[in-house]
Amino acid sequence: MTRSAFPALFISHGSPDTVIADTEAAHWMRGLAADIPRPRAIVVASAHFEVSGGVAVSADPSPETIHDFGGFAPELYQIDYPAPGEPELARRIAADLVTAGFSARPLEKRGFDHGVWAPLKLIYPEADIPVVALSVDPNRGPDHHYSLGKALAGLGREGVLVIGSGSFTHNLREAFPALRAGQRHLDVPEWVSGFTEWMDSRLAEGKVDALLEYRKRAPFAVENHPTDEHLLPLYVAMGAAGERFTATRMHDSSDFGVLSMAMWRFDPAMAETPAI
Repeated sequence: MTRSAFPALFISHGSPDTVIADTEAAHWMRGLAADIPRPRAIVVASAHFEVSGGVAVSADPSPETIHDFGGFAPELYQIDYPAPGEPELARRIAADLVTAGFSARPLEKRGFDHGVWAPLKLIYPEADIPVVALSVDPNRGPDHHYSLGKALAGLGREGVLVIGSGSFTHNLREAFPALRAGQRHLDVPEWVSGFTEWMDSRLAEGKVDALLEYRKRAPFAVENHPTDEHLLPLYVAMGAAGERFTATRMHDSSDFGVLSMAMWRFDPAMAETPAI
């Protein structure tokens, strides 16, 4: 009997304190694991794992928890996420990526940045599923990361959950005043909603070419993503569903007015997949 393929997910991880916050997105993430089968391992492409000139795959058996931020509540720096790594899977992913034409290597002594551990702390708080982190390249665009995701497309049938962890919108300069003031529940400005509505429509319709050129085609693209890195994990997740996929928005809320916390699911087309 053929194993049903896991979907790939895009998670907007938000600011580091989402993990301790009382927000719609945090509540939603806390309930996600109950709605999908338990994966045997998780691969997370994190916006905060930036490597230029190739792909790095974390290969530590016991990765440390990295607190890669400053100025937040002291309790955040006490959080540990002691999930095991899976070096064998990491080495195989790196080898498969090389076969697919990427420059890739397993990387030891790389812990979990908050793009990895913050959402997983909410989704899988027991930290008992092996996790492998995958880098993004801030100098390469959506095309590269979509192809990278497609090279991972077989993992879903092995019981491996691929997650892209970033942010649907990510203009920190605009977010910082509200963040410093603790004003999480603000109206969403038109320059944010205009962009997210465009992305929602193209994702739902499977308009890959338009999505790959979002910086040219989407309204307010540069305002919402002054740099690419927080949207690149979406393309990894999209590619990991295979050449043909169905995209479904699982959650939609905002934080500090300008940070969209949209979460997306990508299912391989014509495949029986676990329901969310």
